[in-house]
Amino acid sequence: MIRRYAQPAMSAIWAEQRRFETWLAVELAAAETMAAAGIVPEQAARDLRERAGFDIARIDEIEQTTQHDVIAFTTAVAERVGPSARWLHFGLTSSDVVDTALALQMQAACELILEDLATLAEAIKVRAFEHRRTPMMGRTHGVHAEPMTFGLKLALWYAEVQRDLERVRRARTVISVGKISGAVGTFAHLPPEIEAGVCGRLGLVPAPIATQVIQRDRHAELMTTLAITAASIEKFALEIRGLQKTELGEVEEPFGKGQKGSSAMPHKRNPVGCEQLCGLARLVRGNAMAALENVALWHERDISHSSVERVILPDSFLVLDHMLRRFTSIVSGMMVYPARMLENIGRSRGVVFSGQVLLELARRGVAREQAYNWVQRNAMRSFHEQRDFRDLLLADPEITAVLPVEAIDRAFSLDEQLRHVDTLFDRVFGPADAAGAAT
Repeated sequence: MIRRYAQPAMSAIWAEQRRFETWLAVELAAAETMAAAGIVPEQAARDLRERAGFDIARIDEIEQTTQHDVIAFTTAVAERVGPSARWLHFGLTSSDVVDTALALQMQAACELILEDLATLAEAIKVRAFEHRRTPMMGRTHGVHAEPMTFGLKLALWYAEVQRDLERVRRARTVISVGKISGAVGTFAHLPPEIEAGVCGRLGLVPAPIATQVIQRDRHAELMTTLAITAASIEKFALEIRGLQKTELGEVEEPFGKGQKGSSAMPHKRNPVGCEQLCGLARLVRGNAMAALENVALWHERDISHSSVERVILPDSFLVLDHMLRRFTSIVSGMMVYPARMLENIGRSRGVVFSGQVLLELARRGVAREQAYNWVQRNAMRSFHEQRDFRDLLLADPEITAVLPVEAIDRAFSLDEQLRHVDTLFDRVFGPADAAGAAT
């Protein structure tokens, strides 16, 4: 299902064809490095480069007997090479090839995720500047708090995506290591210089030390990074879902021509895309837990991690690739209703300006506890009597004895509440970006 939705490039990275191609790339890099060091005949390395190939059906056929995928692979390749095949896989253990090749696949997959994140960041930025000054209600505990702008909400998302980008870059570095150090990591059959040469040819860094395998804390760091990124998408999607509730009606994910929301209720326009993204984030989180459990292996290695990784690594990259591209489309096409946002600000009859009234009283010498009590009693009357908060304040002799009308008006000013929006945009996007986007 997910493979259907992932972009072709991500699917290709985790296809069986790519896996064997990457194994072969490691084998050939090893043979050529050993040939340069005088361990393998140069002609043999040339023969391997020119003749080595594989047929997946043949590998599968051999594996039915060997019950060992790497041996089945090397046997199938050797059938095509001829006598020089005796130098294929020379001095290597299976994990030298598998783990080093896996690093190349993860590295390539991280590049695509970074591209996805950069595209999403740009889409969010465009909408943030579009709605930099679109007032809306800020909510804490799901309850009206103080006014903000929709652009600030989007700027917050943009800043988080920037952190996701940095985390994925770090994780890409952490997993970009190879190893050609043998069955328990002691270089018993090949010197460390061969490992360094092979990794250099492949664009990797040698693991400083390994057992038979590259240590799985690296893979766990990558997987938890993917899970955090998926959680960011879930957070953003959950916000859209909340704002799309009928009672709020402030934002709506795209609803295409001919799209149907319900088999029974023709009026329905549901946030199904965002709901799907929230569900998929759970899958990536679960996979991250499996990766953490892969860190602890018996002694110098067992294979309890191997079967798990064959599922969680491809699936997590494919899922996250889909999530990022899907959410980019949602952000670009989402419908925003500024008039409804203003209407919702007014639904609480002005009590959301109570904090500013409190400060105005404190500035004029009223003790904070006394000022709080004066303001709160009027706010509670506004709730219970469904009366305008400002009118109640103007009718309260204790408050008007301290606050002139112009001070009360200033306390209810959206411009006053939102006067630092540009500063926040400068901090998130940089002064040059913010100024350029504003013009």
